[in-house]
Amino acid sequence: MGLFTKDIKTMDDLFVHQLQDIYYAEKQLLKAIPKMADKASDPMLKQGFLTHLDETKGHVKRLEQVFEMHGVQPKAIDCPAIDGIIEEADETAGEVEDKKVLDAALINAAQAVEHYEIVRYGSLVSWAKLLGRNDCAAVLQKTLDEEKATDKKLNTLAESQVNLRAAG
Repeated sequence: MGLFTKDIKTMDDLFVHQLQDIYYAEKQLLKAIPKMADKASDPMLKQGFLTHLDETKGHVKRLEQVFEMHGVQPKAIDCPAIDGIIEEADETAGEVEDKKVLDAALINAAQAVEHYEIVRYGSLVSWAKLLGRNDCAAVLQKTLDEEKATDKKLNTLAESQVNLRAAG
């Protein structure tokens, strides 16, 4: 189902479609984050990935809660955007030999994921409110806040030490 197909007729349809999209994305990230943690050489970056892995497990549970609250079965639909971001991260990581530079590349890839998630969750929160589902919006807002905090931590880590080490 494409974003602008006839299957999406209402704002509620769009809301559910995007829930399914981000549900898929979070489940893919449960597989990708451990690989990123394994590749990281910076101890703070490695720990940050592992912490976010635990948070991501919580994001999946929250999405399942929102599906249930909204009266819809949890279902993931393919998300080419997250697949592309993960694929690009894998390809880039495979091309970088210097571990310090690899850490910078991993942060960049992780921030691309975070920015994607921030956009999705931001829209979902807004749409849930528009649909009169403040209960769903509150649950989704928790995840949005965590995604923003993760992005900020990654940025701080990159600017305070990882990028400097990578630059030599």
